[in-house]
Amino acid sequence: MPKPNSFAYTATASGTVHITHHNRPATTLNGSRAARFLEEVTAGDPQLVMARWTGTYKHGNERTARNHPRNRR
Repeated sequence: MPKPNSFAYTATASGTVHITHHNRPATTLNGSRAARFLEEVTAGDPQLVMARWTGTYKHGNERTARNHPRNRR
């Protein structure tokens, strides 16, 4: 499965973090959540961290779920 890409973030002086995906707003973090995000993004892979924080990532079961009898039409 390819790694996530096309995520970007900007941190403002007021402590707010804006995360975008494909140049569209994905989420805004404030306060302690923004500080925790900034710690994580500097420690790990930024694209994976942003994908996890926005919920825009694949879980790995999409192919098997597509083949389940309940989902076939």
